[in-house]
Amino acid sequence: MRRMGKKLKGESPQLVSKNAMSKKPTPQPTLHKVIMVGSGGVGKSALTLQFMYDEFVEDYEPTKADSYRKKVVLDGEEVQIDILDTAGQEDYAAIRDNYFRSGEGFLCVFSITEPESFDATQEFREQILRVKNDENIPFLLVGNKSDLAEKRRVPLEQCRERATNWGVPYVETSAKTRDNVDKVFFDLMREIRSRKSDESRATNGDVKGKNRRKIKCAIL
Repeated sequence: MRRMGKKLKGESPQLVSKNAMSKKPTPQPTLHKVIMVGSGGVGKSALTLQFMYDEFVEDYEPTKADSYRKKVVLDGEEVQIDILDTAGQEDYAAIRDNYFRSGEGFLCVFSITEPESFDATQEFREQILRVKNDENIPFLLVGNKSDLAEKRRVPLEQCRERATNWGVPYVETSAKTRDNVDKVFFDLMREIRSRKSDESRATNGDVKGKNRRKIKCAIL
């Protein structure tokens, strides 16, 4: 009986250890970081708030950048989206580069009723490419206020031509009617996810290549 007692006593820690090892931490949803860029007053905040809370806020002029985070289901997978809504004001340009560095994808927004805001997208695009040093960064050109078609001053063909020249998608939205609001955020997240997948495969390929080279050297 004493031997049995000792045996059971010796087995107990092993059982506890196995149970402890079987409890793996729940993986956190993948986080996709989106930056809203564009001139002031084009509806960046209205788009963000409509996506986040299903609310249309017509007169919202932030004096600083606002950050939002939300869990969503992207093609059957739960993910998190982190949205940084920049102020779009000239005196904000000094720290804009820091925001651009942190972003994984960009929604570049202009108003189809304001040609000046459309012209400004060129500068935003150049700044992002300079900071990221990457021509293929996930990026969507967004023409907002499509509900104001009668006040349109930026021709549709001109918008599409610019997007084609940049090699990026072009989508028109309305924060007021919610038209295409979810689409632009989800499409951008898909682009970010695809980019991360490509980078992961490239990294794994490099590691495997290094391992192969190491084995070859060992044989020699």
